[in-house]
Amino acid sequence: MVYGIHSIENIIIMKLVFKILCLVTFLGLAAPSNAQIKIDLKKKIENKINQRLNQKADKAIDKSLDAVEEGVKGDPSKDSPSDKAADAPKSETPSSGNQPGDEGKSSLQIYSKNDFIPGDKIIFYDDFSQDAVGDFPALWNTNGSAEVVTTNIFPGNWMKFNGLESIWTDELFSLPDNYTVEFDVIPLKDKEGNMPGFMMRLMQADNVKAWDPGTTPGKGGFQFHTDYGMPFYSTWLYGTECEKMNIDGHKDDEMYKQKAEQKYHIALWVQKSRLRLYQNDNKVLDLPKAFPAGCVKPDRIRFEQGAAMVSNIRIAAGAPDIRNKLLTKGKLITYGIYFDTNKDVVKPESYGTLKEIAAILNEVPDMKVQITGHTDSDGQDAANLDLSKRRAASVKNELVKTFNVKGDRLVTDGKGESQPVAPNDTPVNKALNRRVEFVKLK
Repeated sequence: MVYGIHSIENIIIMKLVFKILCLVTFLGLAAPSNAQIKIDLKKKIENKINQRLNQKADKAIDKSLDAVEEGVKGDPSKDSPSDKAADAPKSETPSSGNQPGDEGKSSLQIYSKNDFIPGDKIIFYDDFSQDAVGDFPALWNTNGSAEVVTTNIFPGNWMKFNGLESIWTDELFSLPDNYTVEFDVIPLKDKEGNMPGFMMRLMQADNVKAWDPGTTPGKGGFQFHTDYGMPFYSTWLYGTECEKMNIDGHKDDEMYKQKAEQKYHIALWVQKSRLRLYQNDNKVLDLPKAFPAGCVKPDRIRFEQGAAMVSNIRIAAGAPDIRNKLLTKGKLITYGIYFDTNKDVVKPESYGTLKEIAAILNEVPDMKVQITGHTDSDGQDAANLDLSKRRAASVKNELVKTFNVKGDRLVTDGKGESQPVAPNDTPVNKALNRRVEFVKLK
């Protein structure tokens, strides 16, 4: 049955009248016999209806404004799912403009406070590109549910979870003393329109394949979670001495507050016991004793609680030795320069890596370097070749515009998918093939 607007209003009025009459009857029975209750019934009904209609209007306006703001940021017309002609480091972000690196300086300098440099040996990578939309992702496990989805604003596939369930990596990782963990997250609203946030754990598992239950699961670890946008963190360590070193806290600053349906890049940098956590351009945490020696050795990532979508999950080992590789060995292969699929604009997360490379180039002013872009095999050969050339040109653009490296010292080229360093058969191997190389010419 379909109701018109006036019918719905009449139903609302009838319900309100019935409730108010019940209240009047109750008050009349409960009041002393000499008491008089005066209620302007018509006015109360009008006020109540106006209040409800105003609330509905506010929600509709907020929703429309959110859509407009996100449309401007995401530019969905340029990131449609059909735009799959060629691929790139899928942990990378979008281009807008016809010239390589068109956004250049303004986009990269957003991250000028960020000193994060990702590891150079990729251990795990998942952008869910090999999973069918609607399926549970193949490299993960759960005690509840999750599914692969796409959006009309942010490109690529995403893993969506909602509720109290946990989703964890199916395999355990043998992580060295120094490693990095990165992922993109989009917080979502729940059915009531609230933003419950999400939780991410970097933990040591007790059960290899099964779920580790409890609020302090497994053998210990670190957790980062947001409650209605605000970040909280804590460690849970076991053993008499280790338990004394547990830490917890939160950040009150509005600059760290997340908003629903916006994308955030989260990066963790572990160096032995020290853990640093970044959100976009901000260093949120720097904990010197997050993982005390002998207390815990993380081997798994786990997401849980709240409502969110995640993608571009990347674990990489090593403290990048950029200086030695470029100056002494004469060749640097970097996975720390990011682009979106099919795009040539350098993402802001690349700032730390480019800053380090630029510092070396500016210290040795007579050195010339060739910058070469590489892609994986997704898409057409010709499109991949063109994309790799444009990306190399974008990297040069950023070094010149943002870091004042002289352009005549940099030459660019692209090889597309023609020189893979690994088979293009898994998300990790494809991520290895998506790279930028610097070769010393003089």
